[in-house]
Amino acid sequence: MTIVLARFVPIVRTFAPFVAGVGRMNYGKFLLYNVLGGALWVLSMTLAGYFLGEIPVVKQNFEIIVRGIVFVSVLPMVFEFIRQRFLTAKSPEAEIKGP
Repeated sequence: MTIVLARFVPIVRTFAPFVAGVGRMNYGKFLLYNVLGGALWVLSMTLAGYFLGEIPVVKQNFEIIVRGIVFVSVLPMVFEFIRQRFLTAKSPEAEIKGP
């Protein structure tokens, strides 16, 4: 199930095949779930585009909606960067020791 759902989560999608390999998942089973996940991803995104494209508000504000999707997609990376930046700044190793 993780292989199927990994298609819908960008970072997980990248690492799921490696984890499946390390966990010695049967290749036939991996291939089946990977193809199933890919088909569900394509079908869901195509249907979402078709139905959302029929909504007048979406048609009229398409550029704003695309920018919003890109913004929301980048937010997790920004949050992680900020979180790591502050964690590193607060760690004892990052402090400069005086004379």
